[in-house]
Amino acid sequence: MEISKTFHIEAAHRLPNVPEGHKCARLHGHSFRVEVQVSGPLDPHLGWVMDFADIKSAFAPVFDQLDHRYLNEIPGLENPTSEVLARWIWERLKPSLPLLSSISVHETCTSACRYAGPSDD
Repeated sequence: MEISKTFHIEAAHRLPNVPEGHKCARLHGHSFRVEVQVSGPLDPHLGWVMDFADIKSAFAPVFDQLDHRYLNEIPGLENPTSEVLARWIWERLKPSLPLLSSISVHETCTSACRYAGPSDD
């Protein structure tokens, strides 16, 4: 069974590696929506896969590093595409969330990236 918790992050970035003249090369911001998905068996006694509060706790340090920040200044996010951001979040969450199954980063209402671990690289 899979469950997810959604977080909202306000952040600015620019994409330094896009072709000259590309609009994303300019500094701009997003209201990112990040979905943290975990998968596991349903606990027959508790009736859940995991407490949503535990996902929130695990995500809190990542949220603090990203929210209201200029992403390009964060080590590992010098080229902060949605794909790079999803992998970056995964690498920080997986040690504290062993049931982590995927990270989805929505940078707009219609554009998103889903990362399900190193086999997605």
